[in-house]
Amino acid sequence: MDTEGQRRSDNFEDRGAGGRRFGGGGAVPALFVGLLRTIGVRGTLILVAIVGGIYLFAPASLKQAIFGALSGDSAGGRNAATGSSVCAASPENGKACDFSRVVLGSTEDVWAAEFRKGALPDYGRRVSAYRNPTLVVFSDGVATGCRDATSAVGPFYCPGDGKLYIDPSFYDTMERRLRAPGDFAQAYVLAHEVGHHVQSLVGAREMRKAGEDRNQTSVRLELQADCLAGVWGHTARSSLSITDADMREALTAAHNIGDDALGHRNTATFTHGSSQQRMRWFKQGFDSGDARRCDTFAAAPGEL
Repeated sequence: MDTEGQRRSDNFEDRGAGGRRFGGGGAVPALFVGLLRTIGVRGTLILVAIVGGIYLFAPASLKQAIFGALSGDSAGGRNAATGSSVCAASPENGKACDFSRVVLGSTEDVWAAEFRKGALPDYGRRVSAYRNPTLVVFSDGVATGCRDATSAVGPFYCPGDGKLYIDPSFYDTMERRLRAPGDFAQAYVLAHEVGHHVQSLVGAREMRKAGEDRNQTSVRLELQADCLAGVWGHTARSSLSITDADMREALTAAHNIGDDALGHRNTATFTHGSSQQRMRWFKQGFDSGDARRCDTFAAAPGEL
């Protein structure tokens, strides 16, 4: 896979290294100490109740702003308390950030073209143009429009704010802990999260199969995101010089993050699909290059 000379996406936020750590220290305790000294215990409790009520019913964007203010983070890509940058924290992080921007830029180009053609699964929602997601890099923990999260959850997409989130150290985790090395394996993971964004735009996330529970619906969504990642790979194959060896890297990654490969034995608890399912749906998208072939909700349970 060749990223030299490729366009870097500008839809990118660096939230700051060591910025949001949950569970102790930082601006919140200092704020409460100041309040106690100024307005006393009773006044502080009343103020906390008011702010809590506002937070409970606030939209996701306002919740994120409130959390950012309390934790000492600016709304932008840098950490106000430390002034640091995830991408500048190490040469490895810098390389990971640059690589991620290349992959994101490529997905933007591919999906913009696919949306113009209308070559998409049909769930009754017509979307005339692709809307680019934003990729957020962070370290340790992050506040999002969906939930607060730590690096332990791995890369994820938040439909509440239309953003992708990743701690660049996950690439090292893929190689060492998940035994899924290679740049195209990393690209597959990002393209999978972009696939979830595509699902949000076309209405797939609202789909439910009669008689199936939440876990089964989740499996369909995850397998579809794998297939959509494959569609991106097929379309970007020439521009990024994707080789058969790259394809094997992605399939290894898909295999090693299957529910069974991660140690789950009861298929009723699967949320992402088995190793074989994940490989098969990624390959279906990669071989066909047709997102309409990624309609996992049209597949019978035995066809997944």
